[in-house]
Formats: sequence, C-alpha cells, structure tokens
Amino acid sequence: MAKNNAVGWFDIYVEDMDRAVEFYQTVLEVQLTKMGDPTGDSQMMSFPIDDDSMTQYGASGALVKMEGARPGPGGTLIYFGSEDCAAEESRVVAAGGIVVRPKFSIGEFGWVTLCQDTEGNIFGLNSQN
Repeated sequence: MAKNNAVGWFDIYVEDMDRAVEFYQTVLEVQLTKMGDPTGDSQMMSFPIDDDSMTQYGASGALVKMEGARPGPGGTLIYFGSEDCAAEESRVVAAGGIVVRPKFSIGEFGWVTLCQDTEGNIFGLNSQN
C-alpha cells in the first residue's frame, strides 16, 4: 500500500449522469469536470482535485456511467469532508436526494450525516463541527 492515504480514487456509479452531476454540484457546491475515460467504455465527471493531492488528506474521484456497473445502497460508503455537514445536508432534499440519517455525533471524530443521492447511492458527510 502507498505511504499516503489508503484510498487513492473512488468511482460513484450512476445511471443518469446529468441528474447525478446536478445533485452533487448542488449539495456539495462544487463544479464537476468532464474527464476522459482511459478505457473508452464509460462517461466520467470528476470531483475537484488539488494538484498536490498526493500530499494532502483525502482522495478525489468521479461519477461514472458504465455498462455493467449499477448504483445502489449496501456497498462501499464514501464520506465527503465538510466544514459543517448540516450545510450540505440542508441541500440534499431540494436536490432530489434523501437524508437517511440527519447529523449525528461520532464522538471525538466529529459529526456525520448519511444521505441517498438521486441514483440510489448512500454517501456520508463528515465534519468536526
């Protein structure tokens, strides 16, 4: 395993790319960018990434629409970092998602909100406040 972080990249599988992009851009208040797919088999929209990401905490990833890969709950859970996860949580329903579990304490590790996106994927938001 690399010396940096355990996770170097993530894919969030989607069925409707436009709908998923709009959801994540609205909730996280970020701009996703189209990225080339090295295999030519899928559509990909990348979350923002710091050019020095290998030395920074966290990992980046992309929304991916690909034959044979489906969104849905019960798999790997991605947590997006936040200043205060209640802020993003407040935008989930209006963006077409569901708040599965509102902001709750995880003790010394801060606070978490669990949500479902427009594609059926469950994701988390994590903050220290």
